[in-house]
Amino acid sequence: MLEFHASQPLTLGVELELMILNRRDYNLTRGSDDLLRQVNRQQHGFDIKPEITQGMIEIGTAIHSDVAEMQAELLAIRALLVASAQKLNLGLAGGGSHPFQHWEDQRIYPKERYQLVSELYGYLAKQFTVYGQHIHIGCPDGDVAVRLTHYLARYIPHFIVLSASSPFYQGVDTSFQTSRLTSVNAFPLSGCIPVVNDWEAFNAYFQRMAALGIVASMKDFYWDIRPKPEYGTVEIRICDTPLAIDTPVLLAAYAQMLARRCFEENWNNIRAENYLTYSYNRFQACRFGFEGVLVDPVAQRQLGVQEDMLATLASLEPHAEALGYQAQLAALRQRVLKRASDSDWLRQIFDRSGSLSEVVRRQSEYWMYAEPGAGVN
Repeated sequence: MLEFHASQPLTLGVELELMILNRRDYNLTRGSDDLLRQVNRQQHGFDIKPEITQGMIEIGTAIHSDVAEMQAELLAIRALLVASAQKLNLGLAGGGSHPFQHWEDQRIYPKERYQLVSELYGYLAKQFTVYGQHIHIGCPDGDVAVRLTHYLARYIPHFIVLSASSPFYQGVDTSFQTSRLTSVNAFPLSGCIPVVNDWEAFNAYFQRMAALGIVASMKDFYWDIRPKPEYGTVEIRICDTPLAIDTPVLLAAYAQMLARRCFEENWNNIRAENYLTYSYNRFQACRFGFEGVLVDPVAQRQLGVQEDMLATLASLEPHAEALGYQAQLAALRQRVLKRASDSDWLRQIFDRSGSLSEVVRRQSEYWMYAEPGAGVN
């Protein structure tokens, strides 16, 4: 049986996967061990660790109730990482995928779980050298976590669009706003949670999958959103790692406002019909971003992504006020009104320079040094 460890409702944590780059042509480099050794020469107490391949590193925040505190912690982690990277002549960057690295050049990090993933999934493990943001939202019990997972599924396209930062992959403009999710989709246990109504039903599903030898833990589900019982959270896993240090904080604030509305309204409208258009809407957001079209299977209507996002933000005003997030709500609204996209900015750099190395240099410079609120330019 999976035991759900209760946590304080609406608490937040984020994880960010970052690129480790050489400073010659800004390709990925196998620098995770060297970087971690340099970082750990200082007493810091931050969650900084390796990821599945050696051109990646992951950072995680502590548990926060307020996103201002989260941003302060992320800035402190960045300062430590940047100082360490400079000593090694390494670059760091956000972004959902490296524009021109080749998966066959990557090396699996020598950690037992990553070696097992490599043995099971073959070349897909190296292709999983993509970079995402995960958002954890605290839940009081498993039933609430199941409800919130289903509730947030409706808004997955919004998180895709707001974080999209991977237009290039393997040296090619993919025509997608985010190419990263194609790598995630290749795993057989990707997708979304089954239509279960409570924690007991979810546990029954998990036990059946475990008895069949398909899963051993929740880590084996590569779903877009999943309950995380050992943390007492729901984990949103759909986002590209944004280019800027403050965008992850805005995305966390958005998730917290949506979760508050779910809790306050005691939402429980779980039904299979809600998932009829899930994959289609997800594709629209990945491919077209703000230009995408979403289909509401219940109301049987189509509407633009931007229109849907603006309507959702308007409905969240009471929750922004309750949380003290009026500034965050306004910042999100401005991004949606301007159709501000990391992927569009990266394409503009390539159009001007003709160089994917220059694209990565600029995104590295932006993640390492830009002040919060600076905006891409």
